[in-house]
Amino acid sequence: MIELIPDLPDNVFGFTAKGQVTAHDYESVIIPTVEAKLKEKDKIRLLYYLGPDFVSVSASAMWDDVRVGLKHITSWEKIAVVSDVDWIRSATKFFGFALPGHVKLFSNSQLSEAIEWIKA
Repeated sequence: MIELIPDLPDNVFGFTAKGQVTAHDYESVIIPTVEAKLKEKDKIRLLYYLGPDFVSVSASAMWDDVRVGLKHITSWEKIAVVSDVDWIRSATKFFGFALPGHVKLFSNSQLSEAIEWIKA
């Protein structure tokens, strides 16, 4: 399940992942939010929080993540990934360099720092 993080600036949007994240989550929440933000702004910032309630992500959701990321590859100004899950952290480090914007990794205990970084 994906929930929007409220009270972020206009050029920033954030999601909290809980339980299993599915393609339906991407298609009903994440992708429409990205598309709406890009109608308002040329560059956008993403805060993605995969906290203690996160369990897993389906293969089809991972594919949707890649598709939306590549479709708008030049639009990402900053991406903050907050997670203590080893494979999420490793994947962020491995693929983060490929994006033209700034990608920064935070642990769950650093959520407030991630919010401040993504806003600045």
